[in-house]
Amino acid sequence: MKIVFLGTGGTYPSKLRNVTSIAVQMPGEVVMFDCGEGTQRQLMHSSVSFMRIKKIFISHLHADHFLGLPGLIQSMSLNGREEDLTIYGPKGTEDAVDAMLNLGYFKSAYRVGAKDLRPGKELEFPGYSVKCVLADHTVPTLAYSLEEHPRPGKFNIERAKQLGVPEGPLFGRLQDGKPVVVRGARITPEMVMGPARPGRKMVYSGDTKPSKRIVKLAEGADVLIHDCTLDASHRDLASNFGHSTAEEAAKVARAAGVGTLFLVHFSPRYDDTSKLEKEAVAIFKNTRAAQDLAEHLVKYRD
Repeated sequence: MKIVFLGTGGTYPSKLRNVTSIAVQMPGEVVMFDCGEGTQRQLMHSSVSFMRIKKIFISHLHADHFLGLPGLIQSMSLNGREEDLTIYGPKGTEDAVDAMLNLGYFKSAYRVGAKDLRPGKELEFPGYSVKCVLADHTVPTLAYSLEEHPRPGKFNIERAKQLGVPEGPLFGRLQDGKPVVVRGARITPEMVMGPARPGRKMVYSGDTKPSKRIVKLAEGADVLIHDCTLDASHRDLASNFGHSTAEEAAKVARAAGVGTLFLVHFSPRYDDTSKLEKEAVAIFKNTRAAQDLAEHLVKYRD
């Protein structure tokens, strides 16, 4: 699992950063969260192939989070895409995507589908799941978790040998969850495999004020990517517009017990985000102010 920050700004693109969009490279596909204007160009400057994007999850229908969809859909079409693309988001996403697809001469050579999600919905895909909860913003907004399915436990080679299992193909069968028979004795995977190990988990808050729902969603996550629009001196302003300060994002990360906090959605007023990072680090040490086109490899916990 590799996270690529395609844009880290909020409101509108600035000279220093594009609006927030995050690509998560998974085995065999790319999953994207939000797609503000200019995202397709950011993709071309990144290590991410936009032709591998299979799903896009939109947090809410403010322009800086979804207005890049028409250009990206068109670019995929012009490059010969044939595979379906599915766009998920809060109520109104289906209508918004349908309107885009019916703009004048806008055509797509492949199927683009859209699905409205209700808060609390959990979607299962091969190898991982995506869950959404309601964030606390000025319009209906979803925060998302992407979590890999649990991995098999560690294979106990010594225990397998004690049970008479010879090294070779039978080891592989047991590791694949299949029983084997050795000299008339049935050996099951549970006899030689340790407890299941967690997969990797990342959470994206979308635009939001501090939220207990997001704390619960992010519990134990390896990575939390959280709204950090303003510094603490503008706490009231942030709250009035449904956003978080650096301190507030850090408190969410601390309460959820996450591994790493990435701050995103910086107001265009900040040329330098070090002040925001410093404020958050004082509360949650493992905090980084994300930068456009930066990459982060999410490692397994064991």
